[in-house]
Amino acid sequence: MSDKKKQPGYLKYLFGGLSGMGATLVVQPLDLVKTRMQIQGEGGAAREYKNTFDAFTGILRKEGATGLYKGIGAGLLRQATYTTTRLGVYTALNETYRQSQGKAPGLLASMGMGMIAGATGAFVGTPAEVSLIRMTADGRLPLAERRNYTSVVNALSRIAKEEGILMLWRGCIPTMGRAMVVNMAQLASYSQAKQYLLASGKFSEGIQMHFVASMISGLITTAASMPVDIAKTRIQNMKVVDGKPEYKGAIDVLIKVIRNEGFFALWKGFTPYYARLGPHTVLTFILLEQMNSAFNRYVMGGTGGSSGI
Repeated sequence: MSDKKKQPGYLKYLFGGLSGMGATLVVQPLDLVKTRMQIQGEGGAAREYKNTFDAFTGILRKEGATGLYKGIGAGLLRQATYTTTRLGVYTALNETYRQSQGKAPGLLASMGMGMIAGATGAFVGTPAEVSLIRMTADGRLPLAERRNYTSVVNALSRIAKEEGILMLWRGCIPTMGRAMVVNMAQLASYSQAKQYLLASGKFSEGIQMHFVASMISGLITTAASMPVDIAKTRIQNMKVVDGKPEYKGAIDVLIKVIRNEGFFALWKGFTPYYARLGPHTVLTFILLEQMNSAFNRYVMGGTGGSSGI
């Protein structure tokens, strides 16, 4: 086969989803710890955990090793929907830009494409996100208050039946807002970091360069996205008492968090968030790059190459 043949468009989506799911299998415990830390202290209540280590060991002690993987089905479904869409859309937009302009996109173009890809992926992935937040939060509740979803399918069906199908998109706006910030920061910073590292002459295309670019991207993304992530988490986990929801919207969450818990509570759970997002970013991009490289080399007869991001 000629190495000039074009890779089928659907592979952008397939490889994106598979890379995200593979990364999630590794970092799910950190995602659970991050969620638990973000929802502790709501309304000025006492904090359950002193720090990330305390949260991790406390969950392990009370719920066992399997407790750290609560909601893994929802986590995988989220990647199969959200990551498949966002990476597929971003890669397609990136490729279209390169073909029309004859060059790699600059920072502003990369940021714009990241926002579009993030918003699209978030809308598709919100039902799985709602299920994931609730399933990972359930273990901290008193037995009488737990939702006790048995699987992601059970969670989706019960939410639709008990609360209405539109509740599957609860928090969709802040979720899309978070995704736009995350993808603007993550995808754009990863693209730009790769270009900078290659231009420095100290790195060549390969796993080492992908790793360094991913860690840079993960740190920038964590700092930028945590406040909107906390708003999204609390809205999706909130309960409606006597017909009155705990929060009116994302701005209401942020105001109440600052008022009751302090300004820096907006970055509550920073360590597990970065500990989760950093490796997840690394693993996602490395898996994506390697799948694309293997396909180009063994199926298309080329010499490998990057994902185009």
